[in-house]
Amino acid sequence: MNIDRFVMAFAGAMIVAGVLLTWFVHIYWLALPTFVGLNLLQAAFTGFCPLAKILKAAGMTPGTAFQ
Repeated sequence: MNIDRFVMAFAGAMIVAGVLLTWFVHIYWLALPTFVGLNLLQAAFTGFCPLAKILKAAGMTPGTAFQ
């Protein structure tokens, strides 16, 4: 699995987790999927993704989106 796929899978998991926590725990958990969505939006325009930088430093294989 390369960095691109891992970032998208992690973002999807965080969005689902945030929605479930909102449903079952408290409405304030909507902050999690909101943060993840905004981070994905800014990464689409700037090409900067903090998780991708961390994974690249950890030695994971980069894909074509985050280099």
